[in-house]
Amino acid sequence: MPESRSRKKPAAQPTTPAVPREDAPNPPWFVPTFVGLLVLGLVWVVVTYISQGRFPIPPLGSWNLAVGFGFILVGFGMTMRWR
Repeated sequence: MPESRSRKKPAAQPTTPAVPREDAPNPPWFVPTFVGLLVLGLVWVVVTYISQGRFPIPPLGSWNLAVGFGFILVGFGMTMRWR
């Protein structure tokens, strides 16, 4: 049986190793902000549960839970960028 011609691969080009980029540190306000958002969200949710939806903002009712969890999610999202 005849052999098929093999394709010639181009010669490998020497590559320079990637230089790791130094990540800049976070600004000084970053950690207090995300910790504050986490605590604020927790307090907001606890107050909403204790007051049965009448506080912190009465017209929102049960949507106060969504506001509290929103603060918590934003704070948690900030922790992903913490260096």
